[in-house]
Amino acid sequence: MLRLTNTTAAFTLFATAAMADPGGDYYGHMWGGGFGMLGGLMMIVFWGVIIALIFFAVRWFSEKDRVSGSSAQDILRDRFARGEIDEDEYRKRKAALDD
Repeated sequence: MLRLTNTTAAFTLFATAAMADPGGDYYGHMWGGGFGMLGGLMMIVFWGVIIALIFFAVRWFSEKDRVSGSSAQDILRDRFARGEIDEDEYRKRKAALDD
C-alpha cells in the first residue's frame, strides 16, 4: 500500500495545480499570459529600459574617470585666479605654453 506523507501530498497538490493549463494555447503564455500581446510588449519595454539604464550607468561612470577637457591654459588661468601662483609665475608659464 502506498503511504503519502504531508510533504508528498502537498507537492502532488501544488505540482498538479502548476501543470494545469486553463488557457489551452501556447501563444497566450508566450505573449504575456492573461494580458495578451500587451503583456509581451510591456516585457520588451521593461527589458529595454533595464538595458538602457545599464548602458547609461556604465557610460556615466567611465566619463567620470576621464581627465576633464580643460586645456593647459585654462588650468593655468584657474590657478592664477585662485591665488595659487603669482602674476610673474603666471606670465612665465603662459609664455612657455604659447611657444
